[in-house]
Amino acid sequence: NEKLHAFNANSGKEIYSIDDPPPYPSGDAHPGQMAHYATIDMIARQKRMQGYEVLYPRGYDRNGINIEQVVEKKFKKRMREFERGEFLKLCKTEIDKISENVDGVFKRVGLSCDFTNPYATDSPEYRALSQSCFIQLWNKGYIYEDLRPNNYCPGCRTTIAEAEVVYKELPAEMTYMKWKVKETNDAIEIGTTRPELLCACQAVLFNPDDDRYKKLKGKHAVLPLYGREVPILPHGAAKPEFGTGMVMICSYGDTTDIQLFRELKLKPIQAISEENKMTKDAGFLEGMSVKNARKAIIEKMKEEKVLLKQEQTTHRTPTCERSGDALEFISLKEWYVKQLPYLDDLKKIADEMKFYPEKNKQILINWIDAVTIDWPISRRRYYHTEIPLWYCVKCGEPFVPKPGKYYQPWKENPPTGSRCKCGSTEFTGEERVFDTWMDSSISNLYVTGYLRDESLFKKSFPCSMRPQGREIVRTWLFYTMLKSKLLLNSKPFKEVWITGLGMDEHGKKLSKSKGNYTDPMPVIDKYTADAYRFWAASETSVGDDFRLSEERIAGAAKFLTKFWNISKFISSFEYRETGELKSADRWILAELNALIKECRAGYDNYNYFVPSTKVREFIW
Repeated sequence: NEKLHAFNANSGKEIYSIDDPPPYPSGDAHPGQMAHYATIDMIARQKRMQGYEVLYPRGYDRNGINIEQVVEKKFKKRMREFERGEFLKLCKTEIDKISENVDGVFKRVGLSCDFTNPYATDSPEYRALSQSCFIQLWNKGYIYEDLRPNNYCPGCRTTIAEAEVVYKELPAEMTYMKWKVKETNDAIEIGTTRPELLCACQAVLFNPDDDRYKKLKGKHAVLPLYGREVPILPHGAAKPEFGTGMVMICSYGDTTDIQLFRELKLKPIQAISEENKMTKDAGFLEGMSVKNARKAIIEKMKEEKVLLKQEQTTHRTPTCERSGDALEFISLKEWYVKQLPYLDDLKKIADEMKFYPEKNKQILINWIDAVTIDWPISRRRYYHTEIPLWYCVKCGEPFVPKPGKYYQPWKENPPTGSRCKCGSTEFTGEERVFDTWMDSSISNLYVTGYLRDESLFKKSFPCSMRPQGREIVRTWLFYTMLKSKLLLNSKPFKEVWITGLGMDEHGKKLSKSKGNYTDPMPVIDKYTADAYRFWAASETSVGDDFRLSEERIAGAAKFLTKFWNISKFISSFEYRETGELKSADRWILAELNALIKECRAGYDNYNYFVPSTKVREFIW
C-alpha cells in the first residue's frame, strides 16, 4: 500500500525530513546502491517508530550528460548534430523508458519512502526552483561572469568544476628538444610531456639557485620549429632535479602554468579548441586532434633534428570524473558562483551539524581546504536546466527575469514587457545550461517546500538528515552547504550520515565497467529482501567500506529463518499473565535488558551494525 508511508504535513507530529541522494535511473540495479538505500530506509523506519512524521520522498536525478550520452550512442550522432529541441525530446523519451521500472526495484528492496509524491530533477517544477535560486543568488551579488582558464573535458565538450576533477597517475612520455639561446646561439635542452603545446610557450624558466643556467637570466630562447622568441626567467617553480632543470611555460599544460601566466603577466595563446582540435596558432598542426598533433610534432622534430630523446614516465593527470578523459585547460567565458570568500563560513556551518560517523566530517573539511577557485556553473550541454538569462541586443547587458517560472531562453523571449536599462526591448537568449550540481544542491530545499510551501518549509528546514555516500562529499554535500549559506545563511541539515563504498570480495570498488558485480535482484529474489537488508546492516559499521558477498547474504537468510522459527516455537506456548520468575528467567531478562540498551545506543548513532550484530549474537 503506497499510502502507508505517505507524508502528512498536518498530522501534528514533529517532522523528520530526509534528503537522500536522488539516484540516476540507469535501468540497472547496483548492489552497493541497494545496500546504501536499504540502510537509509532504516533511518526512516526508526524515526516513525519514535513518533515522528517522516518526510522521505522518492526523487530521481534525471538531468545531465548520462542521458545525453545514451541518446548519442543510440543514434550514432553527437549532441550538436541534432536540432536542440529534437535532442531534448529524445532525451526525455529515453529517460522515461529507463525510469519505468525503477520504483519497482526500490519497492522490492523494501524502501518505505513516499512513492505517492515523487520528484525528478528534470521536471518543470524542479527546474523552476533551480532557476529561482540562481536568480536569488544573482540579486544578492553572488554570480559573475569571467574569461579564465577552466577545466575542460574534451569528451563531455564542456567546462567542469574543480570538484569533478580526478587526478590519476597515467603513463606519459618525456620529450627532450634542442632549443637555441638567441643572444649566444648556444643550444639548451628542455623536456616536456606536452610537445604539442610548444606553439603556446611564452617563457622558459630555470631555478634561481641552479648554477647551470644563471648566465641565461635576461636572455631569450628560440622555440624549435616555430622560431619565436620567449624570455628566459629565474623562478622557483623550476626544479633542478626535474628533467633538465629548464621548463617551458605554455597555455596551458597544467594548473602550475595557469598560476605562472597570471603571476608573470604572460599573454596566453589558445592552442586547443573546444572541439579538442589544434587552432591556427599551432601552425602546421592546425585542425589535428590533440592525440594526432602529439605524434605529428614528434615526427617533425625528428625531421628537423631537434628531437634529442624520449623517456617513458608517469604524470599526475587531471581527468573528468564522468568520462575519464584527460582534461585540457581552455580559456572560456563562464558564469561563476562566489565560494572562496565563504570557505571559513562553511567550516563553521560544518561544526553546527552532527556527523555520523564523526571521523567522516574530516573528508568535508579537507575538501574545503583544497578549494582554490570559484564554482564555474555554466555548461555547454542541452539536457540540463537552462541558465535564465537574456542579453540586450543593443548594449549586451544581461537581463534577469523574476523568479517563480521555468524559463528556456534559447527558444523563448523574455517575459512580456521586459526592458533593458538602456531602454531596448530586443534580447537574445542564453544558450548555456547549469552544472547538474546546481540542481542537485537544492534537493534539500525542494523536498522541504522552499518558495513553494511556506508552512512546510518553516516546519521542516533545516532538513533533519542528509544520508549520503563518502564519494560525493565534495560535490553534493559541499554545494548544498554553499547554497544554503548564500541563500539563507543557514546550515542545510541538522545531521549528516556518510557511508562507505561497496566493494567486491577482493576489496575492489564495485563497478559496472570492471564487471565485478551483477544485478542484485536475483540475489534478493533468492534470499529475500529481509536477508539483503539484514546483511547490509550487519556487514560493517557506519562509514566503513563493505564487501559484497552472496555467501554472507545467504548466512543472513539462514539467521532470519532461525529467528522466525524461534518466534513460531515461542508462540506455540500458552501465554501466562503471571508467574514466578526463576533464576534462569531473571538471567535471560537481564541479558535482554542489556541487549536493548546496546541496541538503543546503536540506533541513536544510526549505526545499524550494532543492533543487527548484537541481536544475532543474542539469538545465535
